[in-house]
Amino acid sequence: MKRIVVTGGAGFIGSHLCEFLISQGHKVVCIDNFSTGSRRNISHLMTEGDNFSFIKHDITEPFHVMGGIDEIYNLACPASPKAFTENPIETLKASFMGTLNILDLARTAGAKFLHASTSEVYGEALSHPQKETDLGNTDTQSSRACYSEGKRVAEALVAEYRRKYNLNTKIVRIFNVYGSRMQSDDGRLMPNVINQLLQDKPVTIYGDGEHTRSFCYVSDMVTGLVEMMSRDEAGPINIGNPNEISIKSCIKTMAQLLDIADPVFEYKELPSGDCSRRCPDIMLAKEKLGWQPVVSLEDGLKQTIDYFKECAKV
Repeated sequence: MKRIVVTGGAGFIGSHLCEFLISQGHKVVCIDNFSTGSRRNISHLMTEGDNFSFIKHDITEPFHVMGGIDEIYNLACPASPKAFTENPIETLKASFMGTLNILDLARTAGAKFLHASTSEVYGEALSHPQKETDLGNTDTQSSRACYSEGKRVAEALVAEYRRKYNLNTKIVRIFNVYGSRMQSDDGRLMPNVINQLLQDKPVTIYGDGEHTRSFCYVSDMVTGLVEMMSRDEAGPINIGNPNEISIKSCIKTMAQLLDIADPVFEYKELPSGDCSRRCPDIMLAKEKLGWQPVVSLEDGLKQTIDYFKECAKV
């Protein structure tokens, strides 16, 4: 049994990670300030007794966790376009100051440290699919820079703590994730489209809908993070689903699952800095971690749609 800290543990991915770690017999300390996370996401874990504890805290401020710590998963940062464009300074602070504080916590505790980076570090990628050796093609002046550049400097911090202090650090680059507990208004594709379809509204498409993404179901993402923590790998390693699909095709699949034959589209201008293609090369994850996604897009979408149907009833 390990004692594990999860920052951003009340968020979308973080709450699933907390749940999984407890199911494996570990004690989890969840840290979140509810800037994008939700108490609802972890309410069911509050009955786990000593196996789960919650600390409300903003990681941009230094703090200490009482007792021993074996591992830290650092997931705390606004991740949706809506969240980080509305709160750019807070996003930059979470990436730099927050990561710095959590690294210091890991160093003091002698804990393994896993940092959740992002595919955004690749920017408008120059090759496809994106490999970990790609250096990135980003714009420091775009509206997305608070997130992409913040995550890039966070990776640099993690690498320097590993070199200077011999800290056992790991970096994963997360590609698009979806599933239950996403915020319904966070601006990402899945909740946007599902809610518009459920409400019989026109579906918003930014650009022409031909730009592509790859979507990884949240349970697959969680197992990828846990596998990375368990292995003697520093990374960065891509974690995501390599099956690329156009935005329009993905929307049509969601409509079909809701028995909507001809969804009405409403086209809007593609946001500044939004890349045309995003797909991970996961060869390293397969070779080094023995990991690959197992949930199909259709199965994952069915579960996600069911979740938002239940939310609509509340």
